[in-house]
Amino acid sequence: MSLIRPFAALRPVSGHVADVIAPPYDVLNTEEARARAAGRPYSFLHISKPEIDLPPGTDPFAPEVYAKGAENLQRLINEKILFREESPCYYVYRLIMGEHRQTGLVAVGSVKDYDSNRIRKHEFTRPDKEDDRVRQIDALNAQTGPVFLTYRHNDTVDAVVEKVAAGTAEYDLTADDGVQHTLWVVNDAQDIKTLTDTFDAMDCLYIADGHHRSAAGSRVAAMRREAGRATTASDYFLSVIFPDNQMKILDYNRVVKDLNGLSETNFLSALEKDFSVEKSATPVSPAATLEFGMYLAGNWYRLNINPDRVPGTDDPVGRLDVSLLQNNLISPLLGIDNPRVDKRIDFVGGIRGLGELEKRVDSGEMAVAFSLYPTVLRDLMAVADANEVMPPKSTWFEPKLADGLVSHVLDEKGC
Repeated sequence: MSLIRPFAALRPVSGHVADVIAPPYDVLNTEEARARAAGRPYSFLHISKPEIDLPPGTDPFAPEVYAKGAENLQRLINEKILFREESPCYYVYRLIMGEHRQTGLVAVGSVKDYDSNRIRKHEFTRPDKEDDRVRQIDALNAQTGPVFLTYRHNDTVDAVVEKVAAGTAEYDLTADDGVQHTLWVVNDAQDIKTLTDTFDAMDCLYIADGHHRSAAGSRVAAMRREAGRATTASDYFLSVIFPDNQMKILDYNRVVKDLNGLSETNFLSALEKDFSVEKSATPVSPAATLEFGMYLAGNWYRLNINPDRVPGTDDPVGRLDVSLLQNNLISPLLGIDNPRVDKRIDFVGGIRGLGELEKRVDSGEMAVAFSLYPTVLRDLMAVADANEVMPPKSTWFEPKLADGLVSHVLDEKGC
């Protein structure tokens, strides 16, 4: 079994791709999805968030929700909005957001290599979220949400991708969030072989985003092997793979409800044990690692952690900015020891800007906010290579992959 394989995708006919594609299922709540899908019968939200087609208040994890998703998927196939590729292909996928562009490969990744950690992880998963994806994949007999993978860039892969992207695109459209999505089909036998062989020679791939989807893919594969229903396709999971030198990680900031009983003066004084503290006349977007912004009582501050608080290279998790802030400020001063479950802390993706931090504090909802420098991809890789786990909410990848552009059906029609 190779690390990645081509597959016969289920995808929209060209005339309806704009009608179909949707944001990822996990960035919208039910009401947001219902509003976005209103008047759009072909929106993939009817498949990825099918509770929108059931009575309000329906439990989104109820069996009838997954059944409705399968029914809606079949409807789009029957109405010839979606069609199945005749033979296995790869797909080149480009995302453009403002000045940033990244071009990767749509493929399916090996469950066996995921299970052996050749496809490397850096996050814990939650059983309830895994269970949801397992039920969804099993009900649809398809994987519709791709796992976002990355690899150390490779000249051979770059050359094939660039050659394909110089040709005529199958799809080229701009979504309502301003992100441009372009897809090319890779059906040349030699290009397919070159890509398969080149990736197979790599030591590993890394999960950037999609730990629950990849874990669910592994569980579905195991379930189907045990039940005697395994196919080549079910031993692989849908993936989009981008080179590390094109990835964009945004900051993932923190807001906290209170100062743990400290006055503002005492809190600022306590900070000086482990940080230098400088008031700033403008919002602070950290320019480098080991620097933090803080918004408190209408004022911005620049914090720099004392060098003696930074662990050595043998501690790739402890050296992360999110860990340094947690271990030297949020836990000891604000009393939040487990940010994964503590309701006093919340997380704000950098895509929302520093104004969102000010808004949350100025409204009185939160007492203090912290802006961070984005996690560096090489640090994510170092954590994964050490078989360690990053703190929660360490990375925010942009732009997001579209749902519905390509899906992976778990049957015998070519992986």
